[in-house]
Amino acid sequence: MKYNKEYSSPSELISILQSRGLDCSDIDNAIDILSSIGYYRLSGYFYPFLLTPKSEHIFKPGSTLGNALMLYEFDRELRQLVFNQIERIEVAVRSAIVNIACAETNDVFWLTNRTHFANADKFEKTMSLIDKELQTSREDFITHFKQTYEDQYPPSWMIAEIIPLGTLTRIYDNIASNRIRKKIAKHFCLTIPVFMSWMTVVTLTRNSCCHHARLWNRSLSLRTLTMTRPLTPWVSSNVRQGRIFFTLCILKHFVDIIWRNNGFKNYLIALLDKYPMVDIAAMGFPSGNWQDEPLWSTQS
Repeated sequence: MKYNKEYSSPSELISILQSRGLDCSDIDNAIDILSSIGYYRLSGYFYPFLLTPKSEHIFKPGSTLGNALMLYEFDRELRQLVFNQIERIEVAVRSAIVNIACAETNDVFWLTNRTHFANADKFEKTMSLIDKELQTSREDFITHFKQTYEDQYPPSWMIAEIIPLGTLTRIYDNIASNRIRKKIAKHFCLTIPVFMSWMTVVTLTRNSCCHHARLWNRSLSLRTLTMTRPLTPWVSSNVRQGRIFFTLCILKHFVDIIWRNNGFKNYLIALLDKYPMVDIAAMGFPSGNWQDEPLWSTQS
């Protein structure tokens, strides 16, 4: 089927929304709001207010543009909260991989040394990415290294600062020494497979936050591994995978290890209290009091 929809101006889109039953009178500058956010981005927040079948795009009685905007603002603040935790995790993971591998291999250039990796093809692919990052990097410490030293590559801790998190995770997965990979995973109280699985979730969520993608009710099709015998407090089996609450649980596991008294739980509670109209069941929160879950029962 060929795409045949035509462009509609913000004022025309407001008229379309009103014809479908959305009350826009609670927002004085509705056209300006739609212009600044964009209809396509905002349409994802209309979904909970649509009658079934959703494909007919008819709004439930009492639905307002203000309610959709409130949901949009909640999601924006949720992304900010999530990204703050991911920043801590990313920095800590970079540090752990570099420090532990340097200490275990006694090689400050281990990250660019083929002998430390299991798969040659994967190593060459990551080296291509590293070369590209080194060519384009404008970081002062990279410029200083190139101007000062004759070595082809900087030490591993410098390279780890300029490559994407996903690349660093793939480098970890290709480390030949199972002992080193196990020691890094154990640093975060995880096994190797679970660490890899959870870092994939962290990376995907990071990318969603960076692209300002809808987060609050997004469904993640990736099946996540979990610890059969958790080394730290975890959640019960009735917590659904694939929803943002499960991702929040993964983030809390990491940040509780990285930084005690991090305040993540209190920030999350404050955000949910600020937007009581948000359906947390759609976010994957379990029935009952989610704060009673062992992972969330602490004050941090």
